[in-house]
This record gives sequence, C-alpha cells and structure tokens, in this order.
Amino acid sequence: MNFLHSEVQVGPGQAIVVQLDHAANVQVMDDSDFHRYQQGQEHRYFGGLVKRSPAVIRPPHSGRWHVAIDLGGYSGQVRASVAVQ
Repeated sequence: MNFLHSEVQVGPGQAIVVQLDHAANVQVMDDSDFHRYQQGQEHRYFGGLVKRSPAVIRPPHSGRWHVAIDLGGYSGQVRASVAVQ
C-alpha cells in the first residue's frame, strides 16, 4: 500500500491542517490504529475523503498522532503538507 505518512504532536486546542494538491483520503490515527492500518486491518481514524483543501482535523485529545494520506488503492500521486496550528 502506498501512502504518505507524517507524525505530529498536537497540544490542547490545536488542529492538524493538511494541504493537498487533489482529492485523497486523510486519516489521523493513534499508534495502535496506525499499526493496524499498515497491516491492512480494520482501524479507527479521524478524517476521511478530502475533496477540498485544506483539511482541518481536530483530534479528540492532545498527544502524538499519525497522519496517513492515500488514494484508496487508485493509481496516481498526491502531494501534501501537514502542519499543526
């Protein structure tokens, strides 16, 4: 599976902001769900299909989060940037 990956530290009241050059799946996960994602297993995430950039995702609590960006199995490439604000 091809995907872009970023790991971010999010503080209280902060959001993850993802800029995309075209539509893609953006999934924000904790460590255990990211591991399941990598294994192709069922996992929980925040986000989903983003058709309009930027995507602003507010995790439910502070901490370390994984951001995975993929095209849902379709061919092609996506460029993205991930920031915390």
